[in-house]
Amino acid sequence: MGADDEEKPLLQPATSPKPEDDDAPIEIKGLGGTWFCHPQKLPHRLLILFFMCMLGFGNYYCYDQPAALEQEIQEAMGDLSVTKFEMLYALYSYPNVILSVFGGFLIDRVTGVRWGAILFACIITVGHAVFAFGGLIDSFLWMQIGRFIFGLGGENLAVAQNAYAVHWFKGRELNMAFGLQLSVARLGSTVNMVSSEPAYNTFRAAFKTSEPAAIGLALMIGVFFCALSILAGFVLRYYDLRRNRLLGLVDPGSGEKVRVTDVKDFSLSVWLIFFICVTYYVTIFPFISLGTVFFQDKYSLSSSQAHIVNSLVYTISLGGAFVFGIVVDRTGLNLFWVVVSIVFTMIAHGIMTFTFLTPYFPMILLGTSYSLLACALWPMVAFVVPEHQLGTAYGIMQAIQNLGLALAALAVGSLVDAKGYLVLEVFFLACLCAAMFFAILLYMFDAAKGGKLNLSKKERDIELAHKKREEQEKKAAEDKDGVAPSLSKTKLAAPVDMTSSDNSVNSFSSSGNDDVRNRLLNRVGVQADVPHSP
Repeated sequence: MGADDEEKPLLQPATSPKPEDDDAPIEIKGLGGTWFCHPQKLPHRLLILFFMCMLGFGNYYCYDQPAALEQEIQEAMGDLSVTKFEMLYALYSYPNVILSVFGGFLIDRVTGVRWGAILFACIITVGHAVFAFGGLIDSFLWMQIGRFIFGLGGENLAVAQNAYAVHWFKGRELNMAFGLQLSVARLGSTVNMVSSEPAYNTFRAAFKTSEPAAIGLALMIGVFFCALSILAGFVLRYYDLRRNRLLGLVDPGSGEKVRVTDVKDFSLSVWLIFFICVTYYVTIFPFISLGTVFFQDKYSLSSSQAHIVNSLVYTISLGGAFVFGIVVDRTGLNLFWVVVSIVFTMIAHGIMTFTFLTPYFPMILLGTSYSLLACALWPMVAFVVPEHQLGTAYGIMQAIQNLGLALAALAVGSLVDAKGYLVLEVFFLACLCAAMFFAILLYMFDAAKGGKLNLSKKERDIELAHKKREEQEKKAAEDKDGVAPSLSKTKLAAPVDMTSSDNSVNSFSSSGNDDVRNRLLNRVGVQADVPHSP
């Protein structure tokens, strides 16, 4: 190595002109320009993707830890009723009735993505630590306080996580990034389901401790994973600042523009989609929260077997969301697949209600239906809502879902305490009948409006091509008339500011719509589909 080389710094800023966006190749001298360190190279972005996945792993691991330790918590807290146990889930959902709508605003206008991710990771860590502390001191009140604090950070951490994904992978491997984030999230849920009870048994045997103390120690594993989320937040902040400095990029925003006044413009189709969402999901998550004891009581399964069966929904969704996302994307017919999912879910709950057949089959069917419906239902909002209202639409959809889950948690607890699991399953079947009713109404209303929600892929591609031609003709007419030539030049020369409301309202390109839609879908745990190519 020559003297000149020794004098060069390991990392130098880009020598090329500042790009319009991060797609233009940029030369970086020194170590920072190597294969693994250059922020535009795939190996470096995969490293960042690993930390993005770790950012949300603790959240999903901890969310269902009460379900994984249901029987232990009920016994340790003095034969806790199912109604009181379900408060642990209701208290998570209550704050998110509001925060689901305004999470994007908080990150865009108050915290920023980098500090927002760290802040919300700290909130879930503190919340779960308080939850575990309540177990250690045998205080169910402190456990409830901890779950409420945990809920304050969970949904917003997902918003920050997805904003990072868009900032690093937009226009490249965005669908892959979203798919891997979703898979790791479901992996966290699955790992919790199969490991929390063995951890509880290990702590109780090793330390000869009481039941509440063993519960607290088992819950502390979740605190460890949440602490890793904080560490991942700081790592992402460092690398994101470094990337922006080297490439001359603007700060990321959540990209979600929420205007409550948009609600008045929602059509009946949008509200029917919301109603399908809440009536369907109340038959999934509340059931999983009580599933372990249900399988032990009805099927005489051992505790470990019951945990495995109860985790099948999450296990199947590990790869099922990705596979069914491709299926729905390749075939279209979203409303058809929604109806199929509801029917299969009714069959699964019907088998567990009226028969004693092995629970493995209905749970596999339930996991398959859950994954399929998620891939078919959530994208439909983007078909009937303008792009500039998507943030509001998905926020309202999540708010209604969280309200429904909170009320359902209390309802199912009361039903089990008063009537038992048979009546609980009948309640789930009634909710699914309501979901089917709303789906039929949606089909009829949509058919009267042209059948936009049930188009095949070929029909949707034709529609998108027609829309693209209209946009091009409109732009050509504006350029010809000299309406806004200077504005067009400005847009071409400057980086896109994701926090600008003008961009949110006026960008109606096909690729832009896919980016916004896919970001919002992944926020709620849905595999983003592959963008259509007209």
